[in-house]
Amino acid sequence: MNVTLRQLQIFAKVAETGSFTRAAEQLFLTQPAVSQQTRLLTEAVGEPLLETMGRKVYLTAAGQALLHTSEQMNQQWKAFEEDIAAQRGLHSGTLRLAAVSTAKYFIPRVLGPFCQKYPGIEVKLEVANRDRIIERIEDNLDDLYIMTKPPETLELVREPFLDNPLVAIAAPTHPLAAQAQITLAEFAQERFIMREPGSGTRIALEAFQARAGVSFNVRMELGSNEAIKQAVAGGLGVSILSRHTLHRLPVEEDEVAILPVEGFPLHTQWQLVYLSKKRLSRAAQAFLAELAAWIPQYRSRKGIT
Repeated sequence: MNVTLRQLQIFAKVAETGSFTRAAEQLFLTQPAVSQQTRLLTEAVGEPLLETMGRKVYLTAAGQALLHTSEQMNQQWKAFEEDIAAQRGLHSGTLRLAAVSTAKYFIPRVLGPFCQKYPGIEVKLEVANRDRIIERIEDNLDDLYIMTKPPETLELVREPFLDNPLVAIAAPTHPLAAQAQITLAEFAQERFIMREPGSGTRIALEAFQARAGVSFNVRMELGSNEAIKQAVAGGLGVSILSRHTLHRLPVEEDEVAILPVEGFPLHTQWQLVYLSKKRLSRAAQAFLAELAAWIPQYRSRKGIT
């Protein structure tokens, strides 16, 4: 069977995007070139690999089998490249990270020293919401994943590495900001700004509400930590955010005030996650070592234990 690696790469991109046009755009090829290579691959296999319904391209049974085989071949090739990179002393290679959006407040700070130490390592960082990160885990797209609430349905290695305290916040001018102590009942009566469904922060808060037997007065839902922080700073309500999202120290210099609410901070942990059957690359192992060395410095600067 005369099949080329490039044909398999093009086929995989068509399967991923469900479109010849989008595959061509992402591969920087013309659509006719993508179609031709896919046709040649189909002829070599001798079975239909794709079928088009409307504007969407779907895999046939043979196409699914070929995609699975192609992914295994890619993993083997990647392992070969990593072995060669190891022999060269980590002068080359790729590190693929994916992290939930809150992690963007600290991950770049460890990536900076890592890239300086290993300038030959190409780093690819994907920042997305929790649902998208779970999809990437299922598709085995990355080396390591950073999140607080890994899915329980997948066989994963979970390594907690840093506390992620969730704190109650309000605008510095909010009446609660002047109080030395705030009951949970008082706080629950305030207009509450909640993260979107599926986010790690929301999952943690919903579990807390169930344990505490309290319901927050949710009046608004927003899809990012920064949007919530700005809404709180603007006096639209109170909320709960990761302590990592509050950049400046001391806290009084920030745009929001941390409230001394009963039961808070709510303690969660950042976890490094990867598939249990995953063979970690040398670049991933080097990143883990760099992260372990960096964490004590970050905790000291940020005031997080």
